[in-house]
Parts: sequence; structure tokens; C-alpha cells
Amino acid sequence: MQKPSPAHSRSDYTVPVYVIRALFVSICFVCAAALLSAAAPRVLVCYGDSITAGYGLNPGEAYTDALQKALDAQGYHWKVVNRGTSGATTKDAVASLQSVLNLHPEVVVVEFGGNDGLRGLPLDVTRRNLDQVLTTLETAHIKVLLAGITLPPNYGPDYIEPFQQIFRTLAAKHHTAFVPMLYKDIVHVPGTIQPDGIHPTAKGAKIVAGTLLPVLKPLLREPLAKFVERHYLSCGDRQL
Repeated sequence: MQKPSPAHSRSDYTVPVYVIRALFVSICFVCAAALLSAAAPRVLVCYGDSITAGYGLNPGEAYTDALQKALDAQGYHWKVVNRGTSGATTKDAVASLQSVLNLHPEVVVVEFGGNDGLRGLPLDVTRRNLDQVLTTLETAHIKVLLAGITLPPNYGPDYIEPFQQIFRTLAAKHHTAFVPMLYKDIVHVPGTIQPDGIHPTAKGAKIVAGTLLPVLKPLLREPLAKFVERHYLSCGDRQL
């Protein structure tokens, strides 16, 4: 007697490969996103004088705040820490450097020298102090963005030019990321400098953050969304 045939063939119960692949990729995506989102943000310290501190601005208006907002909007999982002190010189930068190291940053923006120049301090002293700061950060395997600054025209070219050269020389020596002139994008923009002619307004601070960001981004690890997307696509290309 002939046995009755099953109601369904074996192939009816075989899950197509593309379904398994899609399921696997989805799991990869969810797990990677969860793990990375739960990780503590990496630390970026902005170490500088009154420009970094946000002198004359309301809380939340310094360039560091604008930088944090820009990084958040672009998916970077970083915490920007403001270590700016009004009136600080490069000597103060050396003296307080340990407090920055204690934060265990991966990246530091170094913005000092303006007060040295405004006080007419010897250029060799400024150079030596900045060199020490950069050397210490380099030894600690911390990535650095060095921000240069200039001085008012009344200080004269004989002082201004070698002052500006300090930043170029040290950036080349230490192979740091470098913005030669922090104010380069606000110089001719109305409403970006406070009445004192030195410090940026809130509008100017946002532009300063925009000046730093393209130079800073190569020092940062890729945004969470891009990391997950890259691994998502990589998983999708695997054969199961």
C-alpha cells in the first residue's frame, strides 16, 4: 500500500538564506548600538585662557559649548570639558597641566599664549612653556590640537611675527593638529568680538567652534552611527 505523501514538502520549512542573513545583521546592529551607547563618552579637554573660559559670555555660550553641541549633532560620543582660566599665561598652563591629565582625556585643545603676548613677556619663555605642555601631553599619548592666536596691530610686526611663529614651529615639532589663527573666520564678521576688542561674543564663539571642528574631527573616533552602519554593512556582505 502506498504511504500518503506529507501535506507539505521539506522545502516548505526551509528558511531562506536571505531571511537568516537579515536577522543576523539586525542582531549585529542592535547589539553594537547598545554596547556603544552604554559606553562612557571619551573626554576632550579644551585647555586655555579667557577665550576658552568664555569671558564676558553667559553660561553655555563659550566655544566649548558650541563644540559639544556640534559633536552631539554629528553623532560623536565625546564629552567636552572646559578647562579655561581667565588671565592664564603659558606659565599657568604648565603649572595646572596635571589637573588636565587627571581627567584622562584622549584629545586636548591647547589655547594659550595670548596673555603672554599682551603682557609683552619674553618670547623664549612663551615658547619654552608651550613646548613643555605639548611634550607632556605627547608623552602621555594624548592627541593635541594647538590653536594659535595673534596680537593687536599696535604691538608691531617685530613682536607679532615671531610671536605667531612660536605656534607654527611647535606644531611642526610635535606634529600636532594645528589651527594657526583661532579667529581667522571671525575677523571681518560684524558682531563677533566684544567691545574689549579681544574676546569673542556668543556669535563669535560659535564660529570659533566651527573653525576648530574640521581640524579636530580627524583626532576623534568615528561617530556611533557611522561605526554601526559600517559594521552593519559588513555583516550583510557575509555569506551564511
